[in-house]
Amino acid sequence: MPPPAALFPTCYFQITVPGYDTIGLFTSCTGLEIEFEIFQYAEGGNHEFVHQLPGNLRYPNLVLTRGLTNQDSLRKWVWKTRNEPELKEVTLQFHDQSKRVLQTWTFADAFPVRWNGPTFAADSSSIAVESLEIAHSGMAGI
Repeated sequence: MPPPAALFPTCYFQITVPGYDTIGLFTSCTGLEIEFEIFQYAEGGNHEFVHQLPGNLRYPNLVLTRGLTNQDSLRKWVWKTRNEPELKEVTLQFHDQSKRVLQTWTFADAFPVRWNGPTFAADSSSIAVESLEIAHSGMAGI
């Protein structure tokens, strides 16, 4: 008998890394953002006006979370980074409940910077969760 449908997420994120195939399916993702630094330039002689100009782009790290699985692609990629980070172009896809891809993002020069394993407690009935944090140099065309 299959597990109750409530245990499976309706939507999920899939991350793929060249050389590792699919790293995994994740239930949450943060860090999908772009932010421009703003340079303020006061115009000489006009104290009532300040120009605001776009500067460099900033990209926060991606943080993906999922229930603990026995997939080893994620651990292999993280472990490889300890000796020599492999800067990869990773792909993140957002899927709906029917497994259709709704959105795809590509991140340049990405590598794992943190893995958090589950916290275990004998008296807890919560699901064991792991998270992966990925640094990158930016998104390709959004």
